[in-house]
Amino acid sequence: MLTHIPVLVNEVVSYLNVGPGKRYLDCTVGAGGHSEAILEKSSPDGFLWGLDKDRTALTLAEERLSQRFRGRYHLFHADFKDFQTVIDLEIKGVVHGVIADLGVSSMQIGQPERGFSFRESGPLDMRMDQSSSLKASDLIQNLSEKQMNELIRTYGEERYSNRISKAIVNEREKNPILTTVQLAELIKKNVPPVYRYGRIHPATRTFQALRIVVNRELEALSDFIKNIFQYLTIGGRLAIISFHSLEDRIVKRTFLSLVQKTKKDPEFQWTKKPICPSLDEVRENPASRSAKLRVIERRV
Repeated sequence: MLTHIPVLVNEVVSYLNVGPGKRYLDCTVGAGGHSEAILEKSSPDGFLWGLDKDRTALTLAEERLSQRFRGRYHLFHADFKDFQTVIDLEIKGVVHGVIADLGVSSMQIGQPERGFSFRESGPLDMRMDQSSSLKASDLIQNLSEKQMNELIRTYGEERYSNRISKAIVNEREKNPILTTVQLAELIKKNVPPVYRYGRIHPATRTFQALRIVVNRELEALSDFIKNIFQYLTIGGRLAIISFHSLEDRIVKRTFLSLVQKTKKDPEFQWTKKPICPSLDEVRENPASRSAKLRVIERRV
């Protein structure tokens, strides 16, 4: 089984100012990499609550954390956007730090049956929460060319969205598009030759767009940031790791608006520039290359 390597883990622990006796919330626990580091640093009596909408990831996190930290954490099957319900029902109080890693884990990408990877053939699924109904295949088979173009352009920031959407609609009229590799090859054939062999695969941005819409990744992100602070103690910090410009733009703008709104009597302090992985980390874990960590602290 693939092992997921958490990105910027040392930076997260440092910027969250993790310490003994403190309480933390991991809103995207995944396989438990960041949670494990937080529990380690907050030993012997720190406590962590973890949320994830992927049940498979939660099972792996439980296996990882139970070996050393039993009794010091509680995991929930929930989307990070539903954090308020978990806090109100379970935590009942404030926490000292919150982490949200908005990326797709290498384990999810490494499972072809989940449909996240264009390098191995699998169904066009892309659901992080497999109890949800909408799949990537539903979008591919049912959107109009105009809708497809808008989706790929808006959520993938793809310059060749016109070509790609037209190719998808033309192809599905002849043959159903059922697998990830089938879609990836179709995209590759319908973009300019110079774009086919660039630094990133030509299907990357289209797959990103489909994944964002299937999982509603950008919905309520700004609201999540604004609402989390009522559950942070004074001096508590929120750390968010994003992997593409759409997410990072929302995080940056929301942080900035919070800081500027209370400029005369500052309620928040933030890292103006994102924290990025070191060259060593990128060499060891190439998937970390696009990660950006932003941190904001509640001052009063």
